[in-house]
Amino acid sequence: MLISLLIPLYNEEKQIPLTLDTLIPMLRDLPVDYELILVDDGSKDKTWELINQASIKNTRIIGLRFSRNFGKEAAICAALDKASGDAVILIDGDLQHPPELIPDMVKDWMTGEYDIIEGIKATRGKESVISRLNARLFYGLFHRLSGYDLRNASDYKLLDRRVVDEWKNLEEHDTFFRGLSAWLGFRRKTFTFKVAARQTGISKWSLLRLAKLSINAITSFSTAPLQFITFIGILLLAGSFIIAIQTLVNWFSGQAASGFTTVILLQLLIGGSIMISLGLIGIYVARIFTEVKGRPRYIIAQQTSPSGSLASGNGKGSITGKNNLSDTSDSEAYRP
Repeated sequence: MLISLLIPLYNEEKQIPLTLDTLIPMLRDLPVDYELILVDDGSKDKTWELINQASIKNTRIIGLRFSRNFGKEAAICAALDKASGDAVILIDGDLQHPPELIPDMVKDWMTGEYDIIEGIKATRGKESVISRLNARLFYGLFHRLSGYDLRNASDYKLLDRRVVDEWKNLEEHDTFFRGLSAWLGFRRKTFTFKVAARQTGISKWSLLRLAKLSINAITSFSTAPLQFITFIGILLLAGSFIIAIQTLVNWFSGQAASGFTTVILLQLLIGGSIMISLGLIGIYVARIFTEVKGRPRYIIAQQTSPSGSLASGNGKGSITGKNNLSDTSDSEAYRP
């Protein structure tokens, strides 16, 4: 039996040696064979050079390099497409997901009782107050709008081959791994862990990237924001009806107030509501636009081979299927 360990990386040249020195001895002690898939998400440092060196020393290490930075979700998709294991484990390269729990995950999976074994954060580590508030707001909205409770969920998961195969059948371009893994269902078990502090480097997630991921996740799983436009319209109609009655009463009683205060307030209210509505519609139209273009989720410029040599891309990328990645001299891209 084979376990595929998947690690997305971005500008982690200082972290990679520590990560590999921690993981490889642990993987060797597992009762199954392993492969280690490292995805360089368009790093600007020496991340790719270190991945290539590691693959020469250990043929179980497979390296994939994107032509540019496509984001963590795309890196996860690439790793899942490449993985050939009977089960896959996704773990962050900064070791904030405790690797010492991997043997227990494999043990639970080998019982045959579970298809997904996922980690739940008992603590969020040394996150800032703003990050904690943003996370609470996002997961609260996501739960209410989509029905999936992902509070304190993480990407630290083991997926059985059946789950991975079903994942590959999903054709959407913009993915949200945590949400889609919950949507897939299957038999699952959870465990809790404490988020460890990074030993090197800093987090690559900015508030802007987190906000973009949040919007993408919510609009991927719910059309409730579009229904919010209808709610605004009904609310404004009711308010307008009340103001109309008040205006007529004042006019017939000879107490009609002069000035434009009411008109200005109504214009601001209606104008703001229209702009919000157009913005929400625009988000969904943009998602449709992204999907119908059919561009690949990612483009692989280089990959390591068992001999330790590199398969170099030509920068153009040929669009092929989603499943297996062949060792060719061309860049390979995958449709969603």
